[in-house]
Amino acid sequence: MSAAHRLYDATWGRMFAAMYDRGLKATEEAGLGEMRRELLAATSGRVLELGAGTGINLDLYPPAVTELVLVEPDPHMAKRLRARLAASPRQATVLEAPGERLPFADGEFEIAVATLVLCTVPDPAATLAELRRVLAPGGRLLLIEHVRSGHQDLARWQDRLHGPWRFLADGCHCNRDTAATLAAAGFEAGALEKDELPKSPPIIRPLIRGQVVSR
Repeated sequence: MSAAHRLYDATWGRMFAAMYDRGLKATEEAGLGEMRRELLAATSGRVLELGAGTGINLDLYPPAVTELVLVEPDPHMAKRLRARLAASPRQATVLEAPGERLPFADGEFEIAVATLVLCTVPDPAATLAELRRVLAPGGRLLLIEHVRSGHQDLARWQDRLHGPWRFLADGCHCNRDTAATLAAAGFEAGALEKDELPKSPPIIRPLIRGQVVSR
């Protein structure tokens, strides 16, 4: 990590983690929270959540989840995640690890969860390959992700504003074609639908949500 990157992480990265829940509050109340509840109601068995952040999803997992592992590579987010877990009745394990190198055996989980995280991972193709590896055959990836717009004009604006947005949003890419990356990684679109991220800037409003299956 360069000196500039370390300085960014120690200053803006720390502040971003501190402001994250407050910054998402209006979006959560306008519909994202309900999307999370609907998505996670379908979880059971052994579940891996990638990029668990501050733990917004933590108390939405149903009793049918028998094992929950929360992976969060950012130390500032992970600190807040551990604090939320300590105050929650939910039992879970927190690990700081990058999505491109998950410390688990092949086929260890039945379900993986990613909500607003594939926009930020440094290498989405490598991350999805790792998720396929740690999922059991036929395992499901449940996701809510903002994506590149299918409308040419908005997609151009996503490209133009990508650099400033990535800086302000702590590494978030507003123009990733995540649906195409999922297909290229070997996931089948089981019940994936297009939607919009409520109360959000237009460049991150296009959304996909639902589940894909590892084939």
